Amino acid sequence: MEIKKSLLLDRNLALEAVRVTEIAAIASSFHMGRGNEKAADQSAVNAMRDFLNVLDVSGKVVIGEGERDKAPMLYIGELVGKGKTKVDIALDPLEGTSITAKGGENALSVLAIGEEGSFLHAPDIYMKKVAYGYKYEELEIDIDDSPEKIIRDFSNFSKIRQENIVVCILDRRRHEELINQVRSTGARIKLIPDGDVSAVIATSIDDSGIDLYMGVGGSPEGVLAAAALRCLGGKIYTKLIYEDNKSFERAKKMGVKSKNQVFKTNDLAKGDVMFSATGVTDGTLLKGVRIDKDNAYTHSVVMRSETSTIRYINAKHNLNIKKYKSYFN
Repeated sequence: MEIKKSLLLDRNLALEAVRVTEIAAIASSFHMGRGNEKAADQSAVNAMRDFLNVLDVSGKVVIGEGERDKAPMLYIGELVGKGKTKVDIALDPLEGTSITAKGGENALSVLAIGEEGSFLHAPDIYMKKVAYGYKYEELEIDIDDSPEKIIRDFSNFSKIRQENIVVCILDRRRHEELINQVRSTGARIKLIPDGDVSAVIATSIDDSGIDLYMGVGGSPEGVLAAAALRCLGGKIYTKLIYEDNKSFERAKKMGVKSKNQVFKTNDLAKGDVMFSATGVTDGTLLKGVRIDKDNAYTHSVVMRSETSTIRYINAKHNLNIKKYKSYFN
């Protein structure tokens, strides 16, 4: 029997992607609960960057820590890897910096790899998002509809009574009106302090207890979440939010056509996509890094859109023989 193989991505790369998120998660976990967001993020960035640079690919960061003038490493446009196969990379070395600094839940290290042109190129600005799980992929919504109508349509399609629907929303002042509108439907709300990548993914995890994700968050997180949904199933609808004409002009240079353009799952992440995440702190999707004496224990997930394969990986790392021990100090 002939096994179909992607022109660019192979299965070995999936394991290499896990190693990248594992090292970033371990590095940042040493700052868990210590109140220093910058130190936690910088440790994750340093570790992830060095491990990306030994991958056998020629990678371009299209979703990163920010644009070049704002991010010294892993910026949008940075080249990584030592191979010839060209790929696009979307990443967040530490998704949930404040979560990690405070010792909260659902912090992740996240990486997505795709063929050239796989991911939406967009400036690091806010994005309106609505997402739901793989069971309801045939449902179509209008992101510009009111929260009340979206919840009503979701209820009618899913056969879940409105008062039993759980909507996940970032706990932000900008969401006060959204929260009031959702509550007016009778639906329940799960407020989270950070970590909307894991929140969007949770809509496609059967026992997560989350049915819908709604609200405004970062555009990089939207692209990463879409990459995961390409593998898991599920839908996300998004619109970029522009503070001024300058931010829209930047977006136009990256390929965005209009201010009102709606980006769905396949617009954000298309083609053959791999997604890897490692838990930094315990959460809905993954357990966090656990340090026991000289060993670190990690819990990761790696997925691929072409095969819809989802693998959970538990690993034990001997910190005494790690090549980059400086990350763990």
